[in-house]
Amino acid sequence: MIHKFQSVKGTKDLLPTETPRWRELEETVHKFISRWGYLEIRTPAFEPTELFVRSSGEGSDIVTKQMYTFEDQSQTSITLKPELTAPVIRAYIQHNLAKQGGTTKLYYIDSLYRQERPQAGRLRQFHQFGVEAIGSSNPEQDAEVIALAYLILLDLGIEDLELYLNSIGSVETRKRYRKILSGYFLEHEHQLSNVSRERLHKNPLRILDTKDKKEQTLLSNAPKIYDYLTQDDQDHYEAVKHHLTELEIPFIQHDLLVRGLDYYTRTTFEITSSKLGAQNALCGGGRYDNLVESLGGPPTPAIGFAAGIERILMAQKDTRTGEDKPDRIYVVCATENARDFVLKLTMDLRKQGLPVEFDALRRSLKAQMRDANRLKCTFAVIIGEKELDSETIQLKNLTTSEQKTVQLGTLITYLTKELKL
Repeated sequence: MIHKFQSVKGTKDLLPTETPRWRELEETVHKFISRWGYLEIRTPAFEPTELFVRSSGEGSDIVTKQMYTFEDQSQTSITLKPELTAPVIRAYIQHNLAKQGGTTKLYYIDSLYRQERPQAGRLRQFHQFGVEAIGSSNPEQDAEVIALAYLILLDLGIEDLELYLNSIGSVETRKRYRKILSGYFLEHEHQLSNVSRERLHKNPLRILDTKDKKEQTLLSNAPKIYDYLTQDDQDHYEAVKHHLTELEIPFIQHDLLVRGLDYYTRTTFEITSSKLGAQNALCGGGRYDNLVESLGGPPTPAIGFAAGIERILMAQKDTRTGEDKPDRIYVVCATENARDFVLKLTMDLRKQGLPVEFDALRRSLKAQMRDANRLKCTFAVIIGEKELDSETIQLKNLTTSEQKTVQLGTLITYLTKELKL
């Protein structure tokens, strides 16, 4: 018996019943973000492994547990990209995009790969869209990026949004805070899970992400990074909050919000929706003022976000069903002699921008009409011996069942008018 193949665990086929909703979302993203002055960038599916080790941090979950890494034939270590900021910054440096002057504003829609435990809203091949604004260290740039993230989710029909905001300060601030946080957790190490104990010795900030209820109680008394921010960090954070208030973007200050990657500095944010249950994060991002330099570029501040497409589609499931199929025309071959004519007419109609189907199975007239109804076509163009001789066609409206004879020379004009194309 021949083995029947299945998709790899943690991946998903997008069937024709689902792709209209994806296309609708992607078109919204392209139109919305481009209005804000961002230009699209597309990076390769894989990068040198060292790019992600250096940018994400050797102790990050992505590097230690989740990356799809392999050696190619030249023994170079390659990784399928698990996140998009590092590849975009690599391209920014490689192609010297800074020479264009001003702020470089880029956006993307792409596939990513992480070897996580598959669950609702979390696959091993997943999709994100996001932006990176490179060049400005000012709080108004933070406010623009955060506002863009919040408003595009509203535009996509997501309800019950909550925007959480925090500042994790400069690299120096975070180093001081890590020592203080480590000391606190070492005193309570016996109360930590095995995962958090491992994080304690690699990156104690990651414990702040815990979903363990006992540990969350412990966090309520943990030192808060806001109390250790420099005056510059505090001023920047207060300015970001001021701008968001002026823009009428509602936010909640979340003192324990950190991001899972080492490159983040100062502003961090996350947007959630109660429509998603436990895995409720739709979007996350923040400032990363040292990443460009750490990857070989000049000192350059930047901020960005990424949003999960699968989760967005789950959150909007109740209100969005995808676009309707366009009105279509079915060219029916009623006689064997008409086959060449039917094929040519089908192609001619398509060249004029009309959506057309025809039967390639050589079925009976009755079977073709059933197929036209199954496909919910609006019109059937019927061609037999009589029509070939008189250069006419029988045009049947499958919605009203009205049928009329139409001269071949006027068919395109008639259909374009009827379909309002």
